[in-house]
Formats: sequence, C-alpha cells, structure tokens
Amino acid sequence: MPSVTDRYNPLDPEVLRDPYPALAELRQREPVFWHEGMDLWALTRYADSVRVLRDHATFARDPRRTGGAVPEPSLSVQTLDPPQQNRIRSLFMTALRAQDLTGIEDRARRLVRERLDHLTGGGPFDVVAEIAVPLSVAVVADLLGVEPPPYGEFAAVSDAIMRSMDGGLNPSLVEPGRVARQQLSDLVDSWFAASPRPGLLARVRQAAAPGSDALTRLYVKNTARVMFQGGYSTLAAAAGNAVHTLLTHPGALGRMRDETLLAAGVDELVRFDGPVQGTTRTAVRTCRIGGIDITPGQKVVALFAAANRDPAAFPQADELVLDRAPNRHLGYGWGPHSCIGTAVAQAGLRALVAALNGHPARLVAAGEGVRRRTATMRAFDTLPAALLP
Repeated sequence: MPSVTDRYNPLDPEVLRDPYPALAELRQREPVFWHEGMDLWALTRYADSVRVLRDHATFARDPRRTGGAVPEPSLSVQTLDPPQQNRIRSLFMTALRAQDLTGIEDRARRLVRERLDHLTGGGPFDVVAEIAVPLSVAVVADLLGVEPPPYGEFAAVSDAIMRSMDGGLNPSLVEPGRVARQQLSDLVDSWFAASPRPGLLARVRQAAAPGSDALTRLYVKNTARVMFQGGYSTLAAAAGNAVHTLLTHPGALGRMRDETLLAAGVDELVRFDGPVQGTTRTAVRTCRIGGIDITPGQKVVALFAAANRDPAAFPQADELVLDRAPNRHLGYGWGPHSCIGTAVAQAGLRALVAALNGHPARLVAAGEGVRRRTATMRAFDTLPAALLP
C-alpha cells in the first residue's frame, strides 16, 4: 500500500475536488512530510505554518538570500523580506488605508446586483465568467484608480500567470507565465504614464516618478502589477469558492442577511475553502520543525488549506461556523507577505454576499463545477448556477 505522502498529489482530480480528507490524514500521521514531486518539506499544522511565516530570519521568501536569482519583473514587495521590504510595503499600505473602501464595496454591490438582474430567468450561467471575473476586475481597478481592462482578455492573462505558479510541478507553464507577466507589466506602465483617476496608484505614483531612485521605481511598478494580478486572482478564486460553499450549505446565505454576521461569515467562507493553498520559503539555517531537521537551502511549504482546517487552531474545523471568533485563518497568507489587498478582497466578498441576499431571485446550483487544475490557487474554471425568479 503506498504511503500517505505518495497518495497526496495536489493536481489529482479527487484532491482538486476535495483536498481536506487527504490533508487531515497527513496532519495526523505525517504533519511534516517530504514531497518528492515538489522537492520540499510540507507543513500541515497551523502552528508550524505560522512559525515559518513569522520567522523571516530563518525562512527566506527572497531567493537571493540563499544564492538564487530573481528576474527584475519579479522584484516586488512580495519577493523582498523584512527589513528590505518595509519601505515599499509601508508606502502601499498607507495608500490603501487612504482609499474609500466603503465606496468600493458599495459600487461592487451595485455591479453584482446588475449582473444578477441580467442573469435572472435566463437559464444556467457560469458563476466564474459572469460574476466572479467582472466583480474582481472591477474591484481591483476601482481600488487602483484605473480603467478596468476587458474582462475576458485580462482573465486569460491572469490565468497564465496563476498557472505558472505551479511551474515546479509542470515546467511547461513557466514561459507562458513570463509572457503574461510582461503583458501585464506593459499595462501597468501605461497606467503610470497616464494621469490616473483618484485611487491607490495616484498616491504611490510619486515614488515611481522619473526623479526617484531607479530601484524604488522598479519595486513600486512591480508591486502595482502584483497587486492587480494577485488581488484579481485571489478575489476571483475566493468568490467562486464562496458561492460553491453557499450552494452546498443550505441556509448559510440567508443567515448572512444579518449585517452583524456578514463580516464574520465572509471571513469563515475564506477559512473554510480559501483561494491560496500555500506558500513556500527556503531555510537559511538549520532548524527543526515537528521533529524534522530542516537544512539550509531546503524549501518548506506552509499548506494553508491544511492549516485552516487544523482542529488545534479551529474547533469544529471541518464545519462552516459563520460566527466563528477568533478566526485567524491563513486564507490570504500571514504577516508582511500576506495579500496587500486583503481588506479590499473582503469588501468584494461582502458585496457579493449582500447582493445575493438582497436580490429577489434565488441562486441554485445547475450542475457540477469544474476545478481549475492548479495547486497554488484553489479556484473553479466553471461553476454552473441559475437564478430562479
């Protein structure tokens, strides 16, 4: 009989459909295990994952700290480790806090309402293409203060970038991802060259002005690209997962009509079936995790999907508990490398849930969804549903 680690293939159709039973078995039997295919140590417990994400001195995100190279288009706030990243991250977080998130959420809710009006009574539709993608592009463009790119075109570019994150499992995905990143970089350059509308880019643009430090300009532009792509792909994946969870948990959507439950409920939807499945770090010195010796240069992956269902951190971990508190999940990562736009993603999800609850039509499943064959991001390719008048 193969070992439990041999049976864990993140791209296996059954694991893509429901990874949580396999991850629970791993967490119980081999909480820290070596994965040959990914050539790294995988962590399944919440405490171990948080430790790795907190300990920047021992676990590097920046490959250059362990002798690796980083191509210029990848140098951003998500590549750098503290303290090198502090200035750029602070610049973006300050700009983010200055944005009108309430207004962004209100506009997102109106957009979803309009989409629902259009789709009601028209038969089955794809939640991803018709709701998740338009919502996510609009929310991130609204945040940055730019004209939203065409939904379909940008979805294709984002998909190539997202799939390239699994390049370690499938090297053929790397080059299409590189091309897509260049396309997105060109789009971001056009935003900086033009006079943007009020928004986050308007506030960080001065740091990327011609008279500023060349490296700072590079970091700012690349971070803007990462923020647009990462914010879009994370929100689109989270929206699809959230709708699927609501469709398979009767009564959950209706309970979230209670505004006091909306924010906590959205947080729980992300914990229960989150978009980001994990993140990788490289050990810069010898350490020990869960009885396993990690040597310098070895990689470790914190499996968020496993950590978010760890019963040691979350009572009733496999149940959807809409009023869960506290709920310090890893759905968007943790600490300085967490998604910069977490607050905006949560606003987008609240807008989605509120619009569904405020619409007279009833959302129902219209068939089985098809999961995207990606290991890093958990998302749907298609999710059929219908709105019954």
